[in-house]
Amino acid sequence: MSVPLFCIALLGLLVILLGFRVSLARASSNTVYGGEIDPVSPLYKAQRAHGNTVEYAPILAIMMLALAQAPQPGWVLWSMILATFFRYLFAAGILFPATMAKPNPMRFIGALGTYLTGISLAVALVIQAVNT
Repeated sequence: MSVPLFCIALLGLLVILLGFRVSLARASSNTVYGGEIDPVSPLYKAQRAHGNTVEYAPILAIMMLALAQAPQPGWVLWSMILATFFRYLFAAGILFPATMAKPNPMRFIGALGTYLTGISLAVALVIQAVNT
């Protein structure tokens, strides 16, 4: 199994499923365009989960794909797995709590984990670039 491709597939699936969730929330709230900024609104939470994922998943996927071009040490593969996990955790931290107005551990850990694993993937890519 290719860990990078599997993680990229999961990130792509997350983007598509969250986009679908936005569409369902729009249909159930009868909102064609936009929506109010309300931290308890299912539509707003779906929009933020999708929007935030679209901000991070593409660059993570690009770095994973680039790193997949050469054999990687275990820490790089684990960074890919954890980055993917943290993106899912962050989305869950937006969607499942009753409100976005209060901090919650899922969002915090998901965000921090995304930053740390994203940095580690960028470092691995620099190392790969220098060594080729």
